[in-house]
Amino acid sequence: MALVTKRSKKRKQYLILSLIFFFFFSNGFIVGKIINSYEAGYPKIQQYDVGIVLGGFSGLNKRNDEIAFSGASDRLFQAIALYKKGIIKQILLSSGSANLIDKEVKEADLALKYLRLIGIPDSAILIENQSRNTIENARYSLALIAKKNPQAKVLVITSAWHIPRAKIIFDRHTKNKIEYYPTNFSRGTEFELGDFIIPNTAALGTWELLFKEWIGLLVDRIRG
Repeated sequence: MALVTKRSKKRKQYLILSLIFFFFFSNGFIVGKIINSYEAGYPKIQQYDVGIVLGGFSGLNKRNDEIAFSGASDRLFQAIALYKKGIIKQILLSSGSANLIDKEVKEADLALKYLRLIGIPDSAILIENQSRNTIENARYSLALIAKKNPQAKVLVITSAWHIPRAKIIFDRHTKNKIEYYPTNFSRGTEFELGDFIIPNTAALGTWELLFKEWIGLLVDRIRG
């Protein structure tokens, strides 16, 4: 009888812990406050020689062999807007292929075709199509800029949640000051009643994003 009682208590404890765990990680307010504090804010806007657009915003639509944009496509669209406003003089597309199977499809090449399609002149576009990750984004794109204009003022354009990791990596690869422009924020800064009390599966997705970035930070520190 005592053994049954102990097992029953343990089951209740596990159930309570599971409910607490589920409520914490599915709560929109909790993860919202964390992601809002983690994501980078806007820099004081000035003029830049080059805006580096980090990859991960598109792929190849094999049905028509055209570019297919992903949820991070705001990276490219914001770069285009910054160019049109005269804030950046050139757009540097930094992205090769992270696909181990189809290495021939280079994201930067796909994006180049799109920029040409909408009328961006080749003189305003730089291409770095060998990088497979953020470390290589920094290494290859900064090397390209150093050859053309060592004193160039550089703006890195990427997702708001990606900037903390990107900043550590890029700052490690240059002594020049670099600014960072955030795009596609994960969520707004306002909260509704449901965010406090109603479990939300979207919150789990945000946690997944954060954990990937935090693991990426750890791996990047190890790899250098």
